[in-house]
Amino acid sequence: MKTEEIKELFKQFESIVCDYNGVECWSARELHKLLGYVQWRNFLATVDKAKSACENAGENVQYHFADVSKMIELAKGAKREVDNILLTRYACYLVAQNGDSRKPEIAFAQNYFAVQTRRAELIEQRLLDYERVQARAKLAETEKVLSGVLYERGVDSKGFAIIRSKGDKALFHIDTKLLKRKLKAPASRPLADFLPTISIKAKDLAAEMTSVNVQTKDLYGQEPIEKEHVDNNSAVRDMLVSRGIYPEQLPPAEDIKKVERRVAKEEKEILKDKTKLPKIPE
Repeated sequence: MKTEEIKELFKQFESIVCDYNGVECWSARELHKLLGYVQWRNFLATVDKAKSACENAGENVQYHFADVSKMIELAKGAKREVDNILLTRYACYLVAQNGDSRKPEIAFAQNYFAVQTRRAELIEQRLLDYERVQARAKLAETEKVLSGVLYERGVDSKGFAIIRSKGDKALFHIDTKLLKRKLKAPASRPLADFLPTISIKAKDLAAEMTSVNVQTKDLYGQEPIEKEHVDNNSAVRDMLVSRGIYPEQLPPAEDIKKVERRVAKEEKEILKDKTKLPKIPE
């Protein structure tokens, strides 16, 4: 997500926060549009999931999801009262967590409501951390699937390691061991743990292509599969280079384990900070 997009979403989310008896909260009627929901009933289904998560955490749902009403304008100046919900930051966080994180609005909201200060630069950094953690997890899953596909086609774990290493050399134009040294990554750790997000995604795309083509072309044995993986990594490299990106020249990224711990810690903190919305007077 680009800085300009983050700033625009930040501005939009900031514009709908309101104060209720000294507690910041958000109107569900306004929030659902920012989260990309067209239908109110579809948003309510996500809210119900968030309420269940709130209840499972031992919290009083009515404090965080306060049922209220809202007047909306109709044609020719007419008005109509509709159901609404006032959501605490904690409630908004749970709603976002139960949304589709592939949508940029949802991914932004997950991090926006997790950052207590709501400073745009903090949210941007957390989004970058979150994206990298997600990309690394996706690569791990892709390689797990690929390993299973190759095992069924006569390639053992040692052969898979060789194929993956040759794929890396095709992508980075440098031996895996030398690249690890360049990135100051421990020899015992996976290379991907110290790669920037774009390099992780490049490896993932090449591995996905190999997994698909090995099955489509019905390849068996280490040699033809190795060639396929090298060709796919070379193709991904060519695409990057055509856009002026040389993966071996990109700076090393922070140890993914540290990033994962930081993101997990922040998520625990938001779950602990259950700022409660006062009860709506009868």
